[in-house]
Amino acid sequence: MTSHILEQLDNAADEALFPYLDNGYYYPVDVRLHAFRDDHRWALVIETVGYSPRAANLHDVLHVFGNCLTQGEPGFENEDFLDRVDNWDEVEDADESEVYAGGPLVVRGQQIEVGADRGADLVDVLRLLTPAHREALLADEAELRRRIPADLPEILRLDEWRQPVDDELPSECATFRQLAEVLSTGDRTRYQPSPVPNTHWTHWPDAGTL
Repeated sequence: MTSHILEQLDNAADEALFPYLDNGYYYPVDVRLHAFRDDHRWALVIETVGYSPRAANLHDVLHVFGNCLTQGEPGFENEDFLDRVDNWDEVEDADESEVYAGGPLVVRGQQIEVGADRGADLVDVLRLLTPAHREALLADEAELRRRIPADLPEILRLDEWRQPVDDELPSECATFRQLAEVLSTGDRTRYQPSPVPNTHWTHWPDAGTL
């Protein structure tokens, strides 16, 4: 099963459906990875929270892979882009894009005061939502399982890891080779992270700059 998992991830990378954190259209904010399996099924959901100036919101994009998807194809579809800020028109300055207009952010119905001044770069303000409010940014159970079986057990959850860089394929990255073994065998100890994690937004200074 390991080779089939890596083949699916590599195919997604070839089709630009695998998450690369240096995406020029998104300023990265946060990430999370979920691995699910049983004796016959596997699924992997990778969340990338990022600010898209063109789409005018903070999104949690769910990249969904597996051999048991209940709908859609591996990668992401339109419904996997989850808006997080409810009052965007109040948050972004009407006269200057990507600039904070001041006031609280409403995230999934929750009003949040941020310690930032009007006129600040909006991406910096959005990054202030972590770590205190990161759970509001990331997927809840219903969102997470929209395209995978509700009864599939979660075996592993990561909040940081080493993500492939440049043109590196998932199968060439130790993180995803080990994750594929976990999904194949059910043995969590197959994941032995040795490289330094690079999923924090500070490792991707060029992301969002297109």
